[in-house]
Amino acid sequence: MILEKTCPRCGAVVEIYRNPFPTTDIIVVRAGRVLLIRRAAPPEGWALPGGFIDYGESAETAARRELEEETSLHARSLSLLGVYSEPGRDPRFHTLTVVYVAEADGEPQAGDDAADARWFSLDQLPREIAFDHRRIIEDAARRIKG
Repeated sequence: MILEKTCPRCGAVVEIYRNPFPTTDIIVVRAGRVLLIRRAAPPEGWALPGGFIDYGESAETAARRELEEETSLHARSLSLLGVYSEPGRDPRFHTLTVVYVAEADGEPQAGDDAADARWFSLDQLPREIAFDHRRIIEDAARRIKG
């Protein structure tokens, strides 16, 4: 979508492009449990570790960085689950996320914008899950069960 605005200084018409914000999420499943973080900022709820892809950063690098920042865990065996881009998936603005499945050793420690980090059974997920992460977890569970 392109919007046009007139520059107040020179009067030229300037095109403003509105594109989705690129994000990434990472799913770590271990022994039938998925790692979730409790968001410290709105929108509230439990979520997959993840966040915005920085300029000049690959989606894979961003996924690894976000996992480490939010849980202190280091991802290995990264594989692509899919891309989720439904315009209403984030109530703040239109985002698209590149989702990876990974393995990680150790126990999580909440950091950055995560108030908590915990393992949840795939059969007993918390009620309050942010964004479309419940759907993403269900997609990953079907893939893992194969």
